[in-house]
Amino acid sequence: MRKVLSVLVENEAGVLARISGMFSRRGYNIESITVGASEFPGLSRMIIVTDIHDVEQIQKQLHKLINTIKVTNLSDLDYVERDLALIKVSTKINRGEIIEISNLFRCKVIDVADDSLVIEAVGGSEKINALIQILQNYGIKEVARSGTIAISRGVSKNKAK
Repeated sequence: MRKVLSVLVENEAGVLARISGMFSRRGYNIESITVGASEFPGLSRMIIVTDIHDVEQIQKQLHKLINTIKVTNLSDLDYVERDLALIKVSTKINRGEIIEISNLFRCKVIDVADDSLVIEAVGGSEKINALIQILQNYGIKEVARSGTIAISRGVSKNKAK
């Protein structure tokens, strides 16, 4: 089962290595990991996507690491997530069809060359996976994909009590 963890850490050298090493030592796979600045100066936010079953154990282990400030299992909350993919597709045939497909998926063509297009896709991982699967029929030359980013949703008036 897919789990999404938000980990607030000190922005220091070696933190990513310690966290990925902790997963590795326990034999857990990281599906994706994305790191960037947070709303707090000097702190970064890591979004880690994994398929581990014992997420509580991982949360405890993450809390033990010196540079970890806060760990949140977003999978237990109402949250939104997005991925980014840049997909270079051969346009030797059917350039118009490829552009139409990118429009259907609400993507942008961000680069045009004689023999290829680069499409920017933003959305959930299922959407991007579906787009890639369709574009494979046209000849994908290259895919560059970010990891998942995610954030909890705000509390609506209906849920606050």
